[in-house]
Amino acid sequence: MGKEVKLFKSEDRMTRNEMVDMLRSIADKLEQGIVHLKSGSTDIQLEIPDRVVLEIQVEEETRKSKGLQHSLEIEIKWFEGDDSTGFGGKLEVL
Repeated sequence: MGKEVKLFKSEDRMTRNEMVDMLRSIADKLEQGIVHLKSGSTDIQLEIPDRVVLEIQVEEETRKSKGLQHSLEIEIKWFEGDDSTGFGGKLEVL
């Protein structure tokens, strides 16, 4: 199994509207094919290929201190030089 190296991480508390604005900004950059992220002194620029894998996961976890925590995780991943097609089924957002 390969070694994972964390190149960038950011976690911020914000309002739902602020989060929506951030996601729209990310979506615009994804459409352009280049995403530049910066948090403090750390920044990274990513070139996004035409074909990617989109993984969406919903979880809930009971936390002793705060109760039930929900999460919606959106992950976009790709392999360099991979131009294969998708897995078949199509996700719908209703």
